[in-house]
Amino acid sequence: MDITRTLVAPVPAAALFVHVENLVAYEAWMPLIHEVESLEVAAGALPAWSVELRAQVGPFARSKRLRMERTAHVVDELAVFERAENDGRTHAPWVLRAELTPDGPDTTSLAMELSYGGSLWAGAALGRVLDDQVRRGSDALLELVEHAA
Repeated sequence: MDITRTLVAPVPAAALFVHVENLVAYEAWMPLIHEVESLEVAAGALPAWSVELRAQVGPFARSKRLRMERTAHVVDELAVFERAENDGRTHAPWVLRAELTPDGPDTTSLAMELSYGGSLWAGAALGRVLDDQVRRGSDALLELVEHAA
């Protein structure tokens, strides 16, 4: 399952990037993210987070805890997070990519791509729920940066 969202924010890239480069910041605007904890990592290792995803499906809640690492980081341009469990088992991939493109001195485009390769969030109904959570998060992020500007 792949979900892509784009938005244009009336702020410079640096003002938007602070909200997408660290998964802890996502709790403020992404309803899919229920809880995030920064993890201790060895010197020289990639930054990592424990992330609990949660979405409501009617009277039921679907949740999943992931260990994510930031695998790419270009200041004010790109942040990529990938599932990287350290339990020795094979897990479905989750990849989140946030790419910023300045449209001018005070306007930035953000393309967010979420890719999921498992079955827990698959199916038409859960796919719509996941897509709705990402859409709501995009709207909340835009509102957050507009009010901070």
